[in-house]
Amino acid sequence: MTDRVAGVDEAGRGPLAGPVVVAAVILDPGRPINGLADSKTLSAKRRELLAEQIRDQASAFALAVIEPAEIDRLNILQATFEGMRQVIAGLTPAPDRVLIDGNQIVTCACPVDAVVGGDRLHPEISAASILAKTHRDALMLELHKRFPAYGFDRHKGYPTRQHLDALTRLGPCPAHRQSFSPVRQMTLFQR
Repeated sequence: MTDRVAGVDEAGRGPLAGPVVVAAVILDPGRPINGLADSKTLSAKRRELLAEQIRDQASAFALAVIEPAEIDRLNILQATFEGMRQVIAGLTPAPDRVLIDGNQIVTCACPVDAVVGGDRLHPEISAASILAKTHRDALMLELHKRFPAYGFDRHKGYPTRQHLDALTRLGPCPAHRQSFSPVRQMTLFQR
């Protein structure tokens, strides 16, 4: 019997607004998925098609959404670790081994390896990258409906010129991460 390897990746550590989303995936060796790659290298349409395949064909997957208030409370690194712990614990069947994209690991009940550039090297991490990105993008479109003036549908909360201009004009909204420097500065400036 082959080991059940879980790939773990996140989307949304750098934005000024919205959640960070963490995903874990155990692929089914009997149901291979062609075209898995780092989510950043795929078109939005291709990511969506692959995400649907991953949800249908993976042995297991789990998603964790860490909201801005929790990010502010913990800091982005600890919030990401919390999401990683949640998704690893949420996999059924449990993994025998975990591969995390990046250079840091969390402890869990099985061996864990950090893999720099893992979303390009391991299909399990690529699959997790795709699920995390597509789920976060969908959440940002929902936030756009609530706060359309910020343009979350276009920049997904990243600090683009358009987003920074909206932040300057409007100040932060409840979707913003108050602990992130540009948002914190805007909050202080508006007092």
